[in-house]
Amino acid sequence: MRLAIIGAVLLLAGAAAAATGVLPVADLAALFDRVAPILLFVVAMTVVTELASEAGVFLWAARRLRHWGRGHSVLLWLFLAAFAALSTIFLSLDTTAVLLTPVVVTVARQPGLPALPFALTTVWLANTASLLLPISNLTNLLAQHSLGGLSPAGFAALMWAPALAAAVVPLVFIGIVFRRDLRKRYSRIAVSRIRPDLPASAGSSAGSGVAGPPAGDRVLLAASALVLAVLLPALVSGAPVWIPSAAAAVVLGVVFALRRPRVLRASLIPWSLLLFASGLFLVMETARHLGAPALLSQLAGEGQGLLDLFRLAATGALGSNLLNNLPAYLLAEPLAGTPPRLAALLIGVNAGPLITPWASLATLLWHDRLVRMNVLISWKGYALFGLIVAPLTVLAAVTALAATLP
Repeated sequence: MRLAIIGAVLLLAGAAAAATGVLPVADLAALFDRVAPILLFVVAMTVVTELASEAGVFLWAARRLRHWGRGHSVLLWLFLAAFAALSTIFLSLDTTAVLLTPVVVTVARQPGLPALPFALTTVWLANTASLLLPISNLTNLLAQHSLGGLSPAGFAALMWAPALAAAVVPLVFIGIVFRRDLRKRYSRIAVSRIRPDLPASAGSSAGSGVAGPPAGDRVLLAASALVLAVLLPALVSGAPVWIPSAAAAVVLGVVFALRRPRVLRASLIPWSLLLFASGLFLVMETARHLGAPALLSQLAGEGQGLLDLFRLAATGALGSNLLNNLPAYLLAEPLAGTPPRLAALLIGVNAGPLITPWASLATLLWHDRLVRMNVLISWKGYALFGLIVAPLTVLAAVTALAATLP
């Protein structure tokens, strides 16, 4: 509700700017052409992942990872970390925060393992692992447009080294700080006996993202898994991502209409996020038109040396933790100019928002899921960890980027 209210205020402010001529009609039309396909992709992917979660795909996979852990907490943690990274890369950071967090916590809790290291791994990888592909993060899709529609393969070729570094640093930190917890053993339970352990308030994917399918309904599970298996390569094929994602949403919608029509409700569409993003795009476009990026130029600097790239990345990280990563990116984007500088900015706004709760929407969504499952983590403790991890992650990722530039 708060997100919707903020979005409504932003949308009204942006509409006022357009109505008074502060935001020219030509700029408004160009903004619509740029963001409409992105927002359509966000809606379609949200529907796909919500329905896949409702079918039990995420819980099915996590149960098997727990079984493959063979009673070793560290193995289970590494498996779940890989799961979170892949979910982020191919399904976006918000999917990991919303749908995977309850699954990871449940799988850790059932054998009596502490939930905190698993929960932190999920949210940090939701942010830092979102550097590799355009579909991993909304900021990446915006950057892809600025890069002239760079192909997913070209984007990955630019970002693979910083993406790897940004994923490794948080894992090393967690491995050191929680080494005692990760040395624990847990009882091995057959996959068929592992059951979801969810609070009553988390009974649907729209609310928590971990509701399983009705007993014996393997059609939904198989159909959802098949749709995802076809969708993922289609998303990196180079075709406009809204086309395969919309097709997948339609296919899953038809399957659920035949099997579980009660699941198909208006709440599957992320109305609050749409309202917030639309309003934010309008306001940030107005701010850019009024010259706000010029105010950041002294911080962001120019050039493509290691220090120059780190300076721009630090500007993005600082702006993300003060405001949010999306406005931080939109304000600093005009200062990037070249692919290496744009990559550095993405490092700052994707891997840097690990300190304040509002730095990324994924972090807020993650915390909301933890509260629903009675997993307590203070924002003070989160910020203290973030003050260590965020600078190290950004520094490592920028160094990796500079080392791989021609």
